[in-house]
Amino acid sequence: MLQLQTLRDNKDTIIAALQKRNIDAAPIVDSVLLLDEKRRSTQTELDNTLAESNKLSKEIGNLYKTGKAQEANVLKEKTGTLKEDSKRFGDELNAITEQLQQLLYQIPNVPHESVPAGSTEDDNEEVFKEGDIPVLKEGSLPHWELAKKYDIIDFELGVKIAGAGFPVYKGKGARLQRALITYFLDKNTEAGYTEMQVPHMVNEASGYGTGQLPDKEGQMYHIGADDLYLIPTAEVPVTNIFRDEIVNEQDFPICMTAYTPCFRREAGSYGAHVRGLNRLHQFDKVEIVRVEHPEKSFDALDGMVEHVKNILRELKLPYRILRLCGGDLGFTAALTYDFEVFSTAQDRWLEISSVSNFETYQANRLKLRYKDENGKSQLAHTLNGSALALPRVLAGILENYQTAEGIQIPEVLVPYCGFDMIK
Repeated sequence: MLQLQTLRDNKDTIIAALQKRNIDAAPIVDSVLLLDEKRRSTQTELDNTLAESNKLSKEIGNLYKTGKAQEANVLKEKTGTLKEDSKRFGDELNAITEQLQQLLYQIPNVPHESVPAGSTEDDNEEVFKEGDIPVLKEGSLPHWELAKKYDIIDFELGVKIAGAGFPVYKGKGARLQRALITYFLDKNTEAGYTEMQVPHMVNEASGYGTGQLPDKEGQMYHIGADDLYLIPTAEVPVTNIFRDEIVNEQDFPICMTAYTPCFRREAGSYGAHVRGLNRLHQFDKVEIVRVEHPEKSFDALDGMVEHVKNILRELKLPYRILRLCGGDLGFTAALTYDFEVFSTAQDRWLEISSVSNFETYQANRLKLRYKDENGKSQLAHTLNGSALALPRVLAGILENYQTAEGIQIPEVLVPYCGFDMIK
């Protein structure tokens, strides 16, 4: 959430920057600033009324002490009116503050200056590519057919149990899935990230804290009886560990990693591009989250990008990195790099990770602050990334590593799996 002071001081700059998202933000920014003026004037009225009431209360006490009860009673009538006025101003202030908050929730983060202009994913900027795309033999299969051939993932059984988008991993498929989770966690902890185990459900405040609410409310599974949400990513519970917290400046960087299942109601349209593991309602992901000093957050973002690169190099999967354009940038992000692995059998790129810097946007919602060297509270910067999302990594391994004898396991995963081939 953008800070009111920042909006007041940089109105025109922010409106111009949000045009990269193809948004005309002028009307809502103007509404926010007008409402903020009303809030401040109402606050002044309330403060003045309370001050006058307190002043009269002291005078009444002194009049009673000096035996001037009649004069005191006259003033008591005035304080009664003042109390009614203060209640009215207080109610107005609460209503204005809530309305202002809801308007601020509707304004997305300001894109970083390096974010390219553009409307769709076609306008994203490729900044890096690495790895040779394997040449598959004639008759090579997409991962959903390989999964059936080798009986390692059962999509139809998932439909029976829960519905489309809930696969069942079997035998070596389940072991490979577990191996990937453990491998990703090991890589992250070796890089200095503290492993966390967090709830798979969060309350409404947590959803608002990281920006899933109200923006993505329709994409989350909601448990109405308890007013809880199944998490769409570990980013939500991990980052909310620091909601309403003041951290020590010397504790930066704060680095955490967590494995969780992820749940998303919307699973896209129909067709080959969402078949199999390409898009699911439930999937596994290992996340990395950082809380950083504002002056170091973009260096940290570069470090996160390099970290994900190293994992993909070890897996020997061909991949590329895209800098997302304004039109494809997530609501809360200032800058995002997407990693895509090449699916040889499908002849297309599949997104497997997003690494983002939110600057102060989430921290302002979370009230996540630190004390600077002068003892003044400042908003921290938050970052997160997938390291990695499993379904499409697994799809890439199955398709790119298929041979006439079976599916070869990437060398780095063999110690985790306990086998080197799925036959």
